Amino acid sequence: MHKLLRPLAGLALVFLALALLTRLVLMFAARSGLEPQSVLLALPMGLFYDLAALVFFLLPLVLLVACLPARRHGAAVASPLLMLLVTPAIALLLFVAVAEWLFWDEFGVRFNFIAVDYLVYTNEVIGNIWQSYPMPLILGGLSVLTLWLLFALRRFWQRPTAAVGWRQRLLLVIGFVLLVLADFTLFDADRLHLGDNAYADQLGRNGLYQLFSAYRNAELSYHRFYPIETDPARLDRQLRALVGTPEAHFQSDHGIERDIVNPGPERHPNIVLISVESLSAEFLGAFGNTQNLTPNLDRLAAQSHFFSRLYATGNRTVRGLEALSIGVPPSPGEAIVKRPHNQRLFSLGSVLAAKGYQNLFLYGGYSYFDNMRAFFEANAYQVIDRTALTAAQIHHETIWGVADEDLFSLALSEFDQRAATGRPFFGQVMTVSNHRPFTYPEGRIDIPSKSSREGAVKYTDWAIGDFIERTRSKPWFANTVFLIVADHCAASAGRVDLPIERYHIPALIYWPGQVAPARDDRLMSQIDLAPTLLGVLGMSYRSQFFGYDMARLQPGRERTLIATYQQLGLFRDGVLSILKPTRKQLQLVPSANGLDATPLYPPRPELIEQAITWYQSSSDLFDRGELHDHADPLPR
Repeated sequence: MHKLLRPLAGLALVFLALALLTRLVLMFAARSGLEPQSVLLALPMGLFYDLAALVFFLLPLVLLVACLPARRHGAAVASPLLMLLVTPAIALLLFVAVAEWLFWDEFGVRFNFIAVDYLVYTNEVIGNIWQSYPMPLILGGLSVLTLWLLFALRRFWQRPTAAVGWRQRLLLVIGFVLLVLADFTLFDADRLHLGDNAYADQLGRNGLYQLFSAYRNAELSYHRFYPIETDPARLDRQLRALVGTPEAHFQSDHGIERDIVNPGPERHPNIVLISVESLSAEFLGAFGNTQNLTPNLDRLAAQSHFFSRLYATGNRTVRGLEALSIGVPPSPGEAIVKRPHNQRLFSLGSVLAAKGYQNLFLYGGYSYFDNMRAFFEANAYQVIDRTALTAAQIHHETIWGVADEDLFSLALSEFDQRAATGRPFFGQVMTVSNHRPFTYPEGRIDIPSKSSREGAVKYTDWAIGDFIERTRSKPWFANTVFLIVADHCAASAGRVDLPIERYHIPALIYWPGQVAPARDDRLMSQIDLAPTLLGVLGMSYRSQFFGYDMARLQPGRERTLIATYQQLGLFRDGVLSILKPTRKQLQLVPSANGLDATPLYPPRPELIEQAITWYQSSSDLFDRGELHDHADPLPR
């Protein structure tokens, strides 16, 4: 082997071996969702991805090897310099392998935009990992394994004493730079797919390359990457036809700004919106769960207007907050909550502020996370987080925030103060306990802390039930409506693109004596909740919501919108239409369990057209600044 290539070969050997081992371990984890033929395809495709990632990974070592002294006396410093780069490189590869296994266990996919997003919040993420896993043992094991690999492959790190001419070193650098440029410009990860099995497609990729690709595509331009309607006038007509409802009166001959006129009487009760972390519908007894995890929510569901076919727009908290506050379809890439120019948007908060409400957003963690404080403060809310609590007021906390019961105690204190002013309040409360490491105060439920996701779900249910009971003693309780909804599901991955059951969430409107108990089985989206709530209260207002008041929507027009940061889906009439980057489109018929699907034949182009209308229009309106709140409240 040429003396210049020996260190590169050693590191490449470690890289490819760990990539293969990671793929095999993840295959075993996903074995129930894989077919034999998909496994056979994932291995060669994975090698292709591994080689593409390897080119980038080796470039720093190539530059070091090429720059080492060429003369014989330079060999004394060659090996130490190599070791200074090779040692952390091998340690990084081992750490990434473990991180990929943990990420797959949590999300069922390789590194993606969520992993990139988490790198911004290192304190929360590192703290969560440290609290959830035996990290001292893991890091100790990785250190020992790093030293063992360095010793076992020691012949690769020993720089030969013979000099290497500058021409050979220059050719090596030029060759690798050309490979990197070709990799960067010609290799398009989004165009390579392994059929319809999403697990196999993920296994055929490389985690480091996926992380790099997700970083490059943090903000996806809809017009650049997705199917588009090229006629703006036609797009506008289609959107108005989709959002128009009997109670809506458009203000002009274009756009979606419209007066929502409800017959009244308009009521102004206090409003408490509880957004519950990671509460999949499958956890509730109301949906057939037999583990008795949610006795309080099940009891409330029987006493409320209960929405049984509601679907989250995404798989992150910011997507749920976006849907509940501004009522728009999910955008590709970053959620609007985290994008620039997201101030003074039309929102549920702006409607209520115009009607005299005091708006609060209460969060159990630090509200800088996911840009929540900046977003809500710029959109008619006062933000209150864990910093408002003293140490004596906290029964339990994790890196994500305080226990839900402590958050609810804070909320009660704030609501008491707002109620004393005589003006109605709107409080949106975002819980955090149903999150790794799944710890909570002992003695609250019959499942020990840190034992399982199920325990965290049951504790969150207990905290909600306890909160509702404590509010009953408040003088403002009878004049308060409660909206309880999940922000997203506990898991979103599956064998197919956008497995719809992984977006199924519960929601209910509880207002004893005012809202009659009922089970609403109509298909609906998370973006429909704000206009539906305002409809329940008989409120008239000028709207820019993309969602519907479900009580006023004509039968047959139901739909829901679900997405990842790249794939945008419309589910209507039993068909899931998906828009993908590189202007691809796909139509599937989900199975009865919502986790599998078969291709639709013949296709229904009108549903693809509707999906384009929903997503392109919302993207265009935000980019043009037309979703800002610039309308006065309707006179009564």
